[in-house]
Amino acid sequence: MSDATVSDVVGKPAAKGETLLQVRDLKMHFPIKEAAGLGRTKKVVQAVDGVSFDLKQSGSLGLVGESGCGKSTTGRMITRLLTPTSGQILFKGTDIAQLKERDLRPFRRQLQIVFQDPYSSLNPRQTVSNIISTPLRVHNLVKKGKELARVQELLERVGLNPEHHNRYPNEFSGGQRQRIGIARALAVEPEVIIADEPVSALDVSIQAQVMNLLEDLRRDLGIAFVFIAHDLGVVRHFCDEVAVMYLGKIVEQGSRDQIYNAPQHPYTQALLSAAPDLGTIRGVPPKERIRLVGDVPSPIDPPSGCRFRTRCWKAEDICATQEPLLEIKPQSSQGHTAACHFAEPKVDLTAATA
Repeated sequence: MSDATVSDVVGKPAAKGETLLQVRDLKMHFPIKEAAGLGRTKKVVQAVDGVSFDLKQSGSLGLVGESGCGKSTTGRMITRLLTPTSGQILFKGTDIAQLKERDLRPFRRQLQIVFQDPYSSLNPRQTVSNIISTPLRVHNLVKKGKELARVQELLERVGLNPEHHNRYPNEFSGGQRQRIGIARALAVEPEVIIADEPVSALDVSIQAQVMNLLEDLRRDLGIAFVFIAHDLGVVRHFCDEVAVMYLGKIVEQGSRDQIYNAPQHPYTQALLSAAPDLGTIRGVPPKERIRLVGDVPSPIDPPSGCRFRTRCWKAEDICATQEPLLEIKPQSSQGHTAACHFAEPKVDLTAATA
């Protein structure tokens, strides 16, 4: 790709409602090699196995699911911290999935990430000023001598004292450190931020403050978010669209109201029934919980057919032989997809909790 073409794609602001990011059949398989230095690939960990979704300008998509389902790996592929095994990552129509580092550099400015752990994501040997100004220097976004003013502006934008720019990360609380991480991401004026469980490591009293900050940034700056979380309550309040992942695949996807008010997939229904502040879903009385049996299968050797079938109370023979497609079901509203042979919005509580 020529420099002129890259500049045209990256530099042109997205129109309101325009699709910024298109992920198509994205896969990440980590090889496991045999012992004794034989060097032959024996098996692979299917961390992500065919994920697809769209993200619009200033939109927000929540990726939810249990630990190990592939949410964070998906986020790291989108920002190209990991190179996908296969699939497409289309940013404004340009596929960046396999771009080399030199060609990828302009796109990194537009696709930033905020990590889960504010304690390990900041270099303890650098001052806050240096942490935030480094991306400014890398992308030549500020003139020499103007860096400090920009750093102080960013600190104030995320609710921190601008005069604390010369302090080190260990002089801040967890919530303050996460704000520093957000400021670092904002420094390059991105159009998309991948928020990888940004509040899960924080005290409950601080979580709401950080979430309010992210909502303000989304509203004021038009930034689009892929919000990775296991807390369904947080996702419900922040995200317009929701995609539910299980063992490397999206099993249900739709608008916030579709997912929370009429979940189609048994796994989604089980997650919602277990959420403490989301105790009522359609067909499930308050305080009732769907308890899944068994453990999550290994991504090295996932079940045939439907990957959820080994824990599903609806499973039948077809579930083992035929993988269900992620598609709109007859009883679903437009844009609401589920990958289940027996998808339905009403839960058979007797069978589910037996």
